[in-house]
Amino acid sequence: MSNFQGQKADPERFYVKQEQIGRGSFGEVYKGYDIRTNMPVAIKIIDLENAEDEIEDIQQEISILSQLDSPFVTKYHGSYIKGSNLWIVMEYCSGGSCADLLKAGTFDEDFIAIVMRELLRGLEYLHYEGKLHRDIKAANILLNSSGDVKLADFGVSGQLTATMTKKNTFVGTPFWMAPEVIRQSGYNHKADIWSLGITAIELATGSPPYSELHPMKVLFLIPKNEPPTLPPTFSKNFRDFVGACLQKNPAQRQSARDLLKHRFIRQAKKSIYLTELIERYKDWQTRHGEDSDSESEHKANG
Repeated sequence: MSNFQGQKADPERFYVKQEQIGRGSFGEVYKGYDIRTNMPVAIKIIDLENAEDEIEDIQQEISILSQLDSPFVTKYHGSYIKGSNLWIVMEYCSGGSCADLLKAGTFDEDFIAIVMRELLRGLEYLHYEGKLHRDIKAANILLNSSGDVKLADFGVSGQLTATMTKKNTFVGTPFWMAPEVIRQSGYNHKADIWSLGITAIELATGSPPYSELHPMKVLFLIPKNEPPTLPPTFSKNFRDFVGACLQKNPAQRQSARDLLKHRFIRQAKKSIYLTELIERYKDWQTRHGEDSDSESEHKANG
């Protein structure tokens, strides 16, 4: 713990911690605000004594977050050590995750096109910076109150460098995982494009393909079977977009930059329209009496 890099200043001089809004892979996430600006923030608090084994992962996450600067990625405000706790302060996204919003029902194609366009912009930025996300799924896509889409949770992000263009490490969530990642045959930024295609199916149908099966079985099926497709009830443009993402051979998968030119994406409306999904979810919560955070074990932010 002693070698952990974090600002030594007391975070409570700058931030007020309020209610818990989620549980992350390494700790709890709270809503709070910046005393200096009154702006809301998300505060991830990690007990370093309980996270000895994960220190390297946490440092990697902070290192990646601190290098990113894009409107399509949750903003990192800083990290602080207080006692045995590490505070990671992030942008707060009040709209919740797409996994939360899915509880109120699947997304119409118009909304999926907007989400996909914003994610592709985020991925174009990340991939240009030589970084991979490696865990794209609805739970890691956040919305703020204006409907802006943000990629979150870089806990397993890999950094691709010029000298090492392929990763051989096995991370991510099986249902969204590209065949080459499962095979551990080396992979690059195209693995994120596969996960994006699976996420499109998740938003359209409510769950990723094979979700009814045990994850270990899925690890066997994804590399063996033909790529998943959408049923013909969906538009040709949408099915074609998903097909472009879910090419088994990564070399045949388009890049984020190319996919931004796809007809399905070009027809997407402004992101402000996504506030309709936030309103729908709020109505759903009211009707179901569900506390918005009761099962938000989504990483909330980062």
